[in-house]
This record gives sequence, structure tokens and C-alpha cells, in this order.
Amino acid sequence: MKCDGGDFMQNQDFNIEEILLNQMTVPSKLLTSYASLGINESEVMLLLHIYRFIQIGNDFPTLDELSDHLTFSKDQSSQMIRSLIQKGFLSITHVKNEHNQLSEAYSLVPLWKKLFTTIKNEQTEEQDDGTIFILFEQEFGRPLSPFEIETINHWLDEDYYEPSLIKAALREAVLLSKLNFKYIDRILRNWEKKGIKTVQQAREHSRTFRNYQTNTSEQGSKLSDEDRTLLQYNWLESDD
Repeated sequence: MKCDGGDFMQNQDFNIEEILLNQMTVPSKLLTSYASLGINESEVMLLLHIYRFIQIGNDFPTLDELSDHLTFSKDQSSQMIRSLIQKGFLSITHVKNEHNQLSEAYSLVPLWKKLFTTIKNEQTEEQDDGTIFILFEQEFGRPLSPFEIETINHWLDEDYYEPSLIKAALREAVLLSKLNFKYIDRILRNWEKKGIKTVQQAREHSRTFRNYQTNTSEQGSKLSDEDRTLLQYNWLESDD
């Protein structure tokens, strides 16, 4: 028997209006480009659930909350979140509530940037960025914490430090037996203060002070502690 659209609507056991209201907008470019970005289907589903929680006002869902809607375990979710942060698709930020209290929140801004922003030499830069996390974990002898991963991402995405310069600062901290993020950040800030943006500039800066020390010991005694730090690593013998 033929029925019109109205009869069809009335004969359904579900509410069309409820279906239309129960929607979440997902950029189609995510569905068409995630494979080329290096994200798998499980990671996409995890990102979508994080996105859904953010949409309903939960900016930092727990692993339990996420796993309730996924087919993989909390440990797998944790590993994927860590991987997504390392690869620059997800970040953890700090936000203040109405009582001026700080809390953590997931941010998908890095994902949207990668989807909708054209970056020069993107493939090379992503490869360089990825090796930074591996190098840090090797030197620290353990997996990085979410905060440490976010710190590195901040150096890359907010401070715009070259990956090679961050690696150089890490090596400096290792050689000085001061392997902590605060000290590495101090080295990077010191270089930034002096206008040093690349490893080559750090090498030139080091060469200048080495010449001072060679000429007169008195000149060398006037160096600041931070400048002495630059002299303790032989930049001239490194190509990285």
C-alpha cells in the first residue's frame, strides 16, 4: 500500500525531531583526511568522543567516562591520548573557572589547525617534531608525562623554537647533569633573550665567548652563569 510522507512519519516508532536535535557537527575534512594525517579509526573515534564531551560541557573527561563509550580499554585509551598529544593532534590546557580556580581541559585546536592550515614543509616538520619526544624519553629513561609533552608542544607551537634548538638545549642539560624541564626551559629562554633562534647562532655565540676566554682569563671571569652554560658544550663538533 502506498503512503505519503506524512503517513510514513506517523507510522515510525521513533521521533524524527528527536533524531534531528540529537546531532553533533563533525568537519567532513576530518573524515576524509584523517588517514593522510596519520590517524587511525580508533584514534578518530576517541577524538570524536572527547569532542562530544567538550560540547556538553565536560572539558576533561576521565578515562572511565571515555571507555564507557568505546570498545577498547582504559589503558589503550590512555596510550592513544598520549600518542595524539605527541603527534600534535590534541593538547591539555589550563582554564580558570568562575572562582579563579585552575583546572585541566582537552583542546582540539591542534587538530583543527592541522586540518585547515597549510604549513610549509609540513611533512619534514612533523618528522622533526616527532623525534623530539623520542629523544626526550630516551634521555629521561621513561615515558613523558602529559604536562611534559604539553611543554614541548608549547615550545614548538607557541614559542616557535626550532626542533634542533630544543634538542640542543636537551643535550646541554644532559651534559650538565641538570636533566629537568625547568632547566631546559631556562636555557631556551636565555637563548631567546640573546636573539639566538638556531643551533648555528648558538654555535656562533659560543665561539665568541670561547675567544674571550682564550684572550684573557679576566674577561672570562666576567661571564654570567648562563653564558658559562653555553661554553660547556662543544657546539662546533655537532651537526644536529
